[in-house]
Amino acid sequence: MGKRVIIVGPAHPLRGGGMATFNERLAYAFQEAGDEVEIVTFSLQYPSFLFPGKSQYTDEPAPEALQIKVLINSVNPVSWWRAGNYIRKQKPDLVIFRYWLPFMGPSLGTIARIIQRNRHSRILAITDNVVPHEKRPGDVPFTKYFLSACQGFITLSRSVLQDLKRFEPKKPATYLPHPLYDNFGEAETKAAACAALGLDPQYNYLLFFGFIRAYKGLDLLLQALAEPILQRPDIKLIVAGEFYEDAAQYHALIQKLNLQDRLVLHTDFIPNAAVRHYFCAADLVVQPYKHATQSGVTQVAYHFNKPMVVTNVGGLPELVPDGEVGHVVEPQPQAIAQAILRFYTSEQGETFSQNIKGYKKRFSWSHFVQAIGEMAAKL
Repeated sequence: MGKRVIIVGPAHPLRGGGMATFNERLAYAFQEAGDEVEIVTFSLQYPSFLFPGKSQYTDEPAPEALQIKVLINSVNPVSWWRAGNYIRKQKPDLVIFRYWLPFMGPSLGTIARIIQRNRHSRILAITDNVVPHEKRPGDVPFTKYFLSACQGFITLSRSVLQDLKRFEPKKPATYLPHPLYDNFGEAETKAAACAALGLDPQYNYLLFFGFIRAYKGLDLLLQALAEPILQRPDIKLIVAGEFYEDAAQYHALIQKLNLQDRLVLHTDFIPNAAVRHYFCAADLVVQPYKHATQSGVTQVAYHFNKPMVVTNVGGLPELVPDGEVGHVVEPQPQAIAQAILRFYTSEQGETFSQNIKGYKKRFSWSHFVQAIGEMAAKL
């Protein structure tokens, strides 16, 4: 008989970016393993003054055959008690919290403490970040409050595991690589993808994908594109993702570097149904991050067999073996430009894509769920 599992974190009707997609895909993986699973999510994740995007909610249809209960308002303690008591009474065998931001520490930490009262549920956290990308007052006490309410942890990069050990050195914790995002449909030809996006398939396309935030280094990639060695009219950069900070600084940089004709700016939220078009139109996915923990973009690229250039920060090099499936470089414009040029001039695309097909087999959701079960048995 399978386990009763509840996942606490972003899910439909929230956009949530990769976080919601991950949680929903994880729920399906538990179902495939024979477990009963439900997601408890937020009615409100962020108050409007803290949310950098245009909308927190999606107009896409709800995922099929998933139980999702909308209970948590991150700034309303009454909702924390309601959610905690709901889960406590369900007596799930395993509760998995997603933790990515200290702001969520008070709500999620309170819910976890209420669940503990049933003396049955094991409480595990998947900690995307422990030390946040953008520091704010309260980070340390909020994080401590949440982590102290959990019995064990899974991190998606070794760098986060090291951060976690500074807070919780004695509790069980393990690193599990981020599984593949295999829920965006099958690959399509470059011609078909370009047609869907209204692009000319005769160009070579680089792809920067995901929410645009300072730490993701889009400015470094723009500067790399302007390097003399990349003054090639056949190369264009697709920027696909919503600005999560002031866009004016990027537009000013584009004007300064005279890149207007070399960019494709699709800077609205990218719905799940369109994701494959962007990856299949591109020859190379570039992640020029200034610092990082891990990135779900890597696992989308793997799914579509797309080579990558990533910077040597956080957990990115763990998943992109240098010279095998892409290039790992320092977070500097010239180094990024040299890697892009090397990719095109040495015609590495086909070799990298073939290597990816073998390498990505280790990132299965069934393995991830099995490892969670092994961790839960230790709690």
